[in-house]
Amino acid sequence: MLDITSADSIIEFAKKLKNQTLREVCGEEIEKHGYKGKGNFGQILEKFFFGYEPNSDAEPDFKEVGIELKSSPLKALRNGEFRSKERLVLNIINYLEVHNEDFENSSFWKKNAHLLLVFYLHDKDLDLLDYLIKLVGGWQYPNEDLKIIKHDWETINQKIKDGKAHELSEGDTFYLGACTKGSTALKSYRNQPFNDEKAKQRAYSLKQGYVNHIIANIAQEETAVYGKIIEQPEILDLVQSIEEIVISKFQPFYGKSAEQIEQELGLELNQKAKSYFANLTNAILGLELGQKIEEFEKADIQVKTIRLKENNLPKEDISFPTFEYQELIETDWEDSDFKNILESKFFFVFYQFEGENLILRKVKFWNMSHSDIIEAKSVWHKMRTTVSKGEIVKEVTNKGVRKTYFPKKTENRISHVRPHARNAYDTYELPIADKLTGLSEFTKHCFWLNANYVRDEIYLKNY
Repeated sequence: MLDITSADSIIEFAKKLKNQTLREVCGEEIEKHGYKGKGNFGQILEKFFFGYEPNSDAEPDFKEVGIELKSSPLKALRNGEFRSKERLVLNIINYLEVHNEDFENSSFWKKNAHLLLVFYLHDKDLDLLDYLIKLVGGWQYPNEDLKIIKHDWETINQKIKDGKAHELSEGDTFYLGACTKGSTALKSYRNQPFNDEKAKQRAYSLKQGYVNHIIANIAQEETAVYGKIIEQPEILDLVQSIEEIVISKFQPFYGKSAEQIEQELGLELNQKAKSYFANLTNAILGLELGQKIEEFEKADIQVKTIRLKENNLPKEDISFPTFEYQELIETDWEDSDFKNILESKFFFVFYQFEGENLILRKVKFWNMSHSDIIEAKSVWHKMRTTVSKGEIVKEVTNKGVRKTYFPKKTENRISHVRPHARNAYDTYELPIADKLTGLSEFTKHCFWLNANYVRDEIYLKNY
């Protein structure tokens, strides 16, 4: 029996959903109300299982006990573990009111301090009534997480106060993001209080990496592969941010070679191993070799070790994961992987060659500016247009080399596209065969960050 005045009762009642589908737990009710396969999983769950009308109230769903219900899709890994399919979207950010709030009395905290989470396995071939619910549990933020989330909320709020709501990016913050919410139509833009420029509607969201952390806790998965930078949460009371803590650990090693750092830390690493710099980073942060950095994983931070030439130019451009051509043309910009990458927070570790030695110069947390993301969008747009028209190959040389119409480094200050494949046979299918060659598949490619851009806008620029 559900008692809505008891948090324990609500959570235990919800656990009846585990290993069942919506059709199994409330099928007759749904059929009686004429459900025809449309609607949102969460709304159906609210109405037909918990028995209340879906709403967009500022209060939590179970306001008597301060619990907010959220459902979210999972994907299963080959080892049987579960991972989040996406970030967890929370309440809409009201630009016109939030700047008057502080964290403790904020609409965010009132609504999301205690979550009841229902995770289901997404399957595009099934009706959502037949999605299998795998994990159910309550979530309240541990103290060390809450300190970081509070700082994230304040970062978002400060940007709104500065009249920069239109420049909000998920890369601004660690665990709590400000994700776009709504269609790309004009109605998804909102007024902001300190600037006449309209800003995209955004919602608070827990980043995908943080949701994976919640999933691991609810599923009671082994977490020994993770190491913490912040073992004592109280340290966050003494400094402004986790960024300062991380940078302070690297600063004593600035100007020292990788070998000197090894010696000072009492290490004997294989310098030819691909994991060499990752291991060195872990050791500087006080983590065991091979451990994942818990705070970075929760925040979806991309760690990049950059080797600079003596003229400050990175030895290589920075590659991102390969994209599938079919997915490229089926996805709009707002939902694209490339936009998500560009909106990420990065942690750069810069080493510079002095003869044969690599010297640690500095580390830097960075996320791309709003204007640069818009500039890089043109690379994605050209790539998408090229594939959708089937105009891939511009010329085949007498040596059999295929020259493409893909965006080149000379065409854009920030990014370009080029191959990222094991060999010529490492390909993805083309949605439309190439007009010149008739090819139905093509070598894997990815977006790259230009080395010049990394030098000028990340390494040399101070802001």
